[in-house]
Amino acid sequence: MRGASLMLERTGKHPMALRDEVTSPGGTTIAALNALDECGFRNAWIQAVKSAVRRAEEMEER
Repeated sequence: MRGASLMLERTGKHPMALRDEVTSPGGTTIAALNALDECGFRNAWIQAVKSAVRRAEEMEER
């Protein structure tokens, strides 16, 4: 995760573009990413971030 975030920061590329550049078709990384997608990881991550943002906004209102 740290390495990926540094690459995103340094290149300014969209995360999906970076993913496409480093993922070999039929390789281990794409197998893992597909498994995560099948389990709903992406949606869970999006919902977690949205929840954190909502809570931060609520805390600012106090």
